[in-house]
Amino acid sequence: MTEALLQAILSGLAVGGAYALVALGFSITFTTTKTLNFSHGEFVSAGAFIGMSALFLVLGLPVTSTTFGQALPNAGAQLLALVAALGIMGLLGWLLYVIGVRPFAGRPGMAWVMSTLGFGVILQSIGLAIWGPKPVVVPGPVGDAVIRVLGVGVRPQELLTLTVAIVIMIGFDFVMNRTMVGKAMRAVAANGNVASLMGINTNAVMIGAFVISSALAGLSGFLLAPIAQASLFMGLTVGLKGFSGAMIGGLSNPRGCVIGGFVLGVLESLVNLWQAQWREVAVFALVILVLAFRPTGLFGKKLVEKV
Repeated sequence: MTEALLQAILSGLAVGGAYALVALGFSITFTTTKTLNFSHGEFVSAGAFIGMSALFLVLGLPVTSTTFGQALPNAGAQLLALVAALGIMGLLGWLLYVIGVRPFAGRPGMAWVMSTLGFGVILQSIGLAIWGPKPVVVPGPVGDAVIRVLGVGVRPQELLTLTVAIVIMIGFDFVMNRTMVGKAMRAVAANGNVASLMGINTNAVMIGAFVISSALAGLSGFLLAPIAQASLFMGLTVGLKGFSGAMIGGLSNPRGCVIGGFVLGVLESLVNLWQAQWREVAVFALVILVLAFRPTGLFGKKLVEKV
């Protein structure tokens, strides 16, 4: 029983790391622009398939392939695929902000909600036209041999996902609290007009927020693909769970969002160990319970409204 519990916790932390990256992406755009990318889940799927396509190209296979066969990409190919996924997803984030958010942000109504949703539908439709709905098994960059930790087996890709999430959390926290870029982002989040008067390029900060957020979504998809297979529909669940983690931790608190993602992953894994059909019930019951007593999340705080 102890080994099964440890197995569930380790697996939950690994998946929670992916949720944490998505939750952090939501927090970055919300605190900086007061908007959210409601196609964030599709960005996760896009990151997985862009990375997969880059691997196909490096291996000399057609981009439209749906299997790697006996071909195994080396570490250099995986690194190139990661760079391609992050770069293209960052570019898509910039494009989303320019054509889907900036024209509508600050106006009456919430047209940006529909524009971001529509952007996600377009991404998914393009992906279906190229690769179809079939999931693709993607080889992991660190192999598939099971590693024994504290008597339980864990896949190297799960440890990699957990490690990357923790490193990014620490790095982002350092940037936000110890650098001029972080101070500029916090200033824009507090009051964009005042930040602009202080000489901060608020438009560049907002674009940067969407670029970083989209790159994090792509990274999450790239890391999850070897664990759960690359699927154009995988992002819906991951995006929803990441958003739930952000709501639990508090959208206005990046640290809280990351913690919320990890908590959600562990809870999901523990409930799955007990009774799989109650997993979703437990996850969203927790979200509702937290929001009922703490509408801003466990670690959230009310932000000063922009004028």
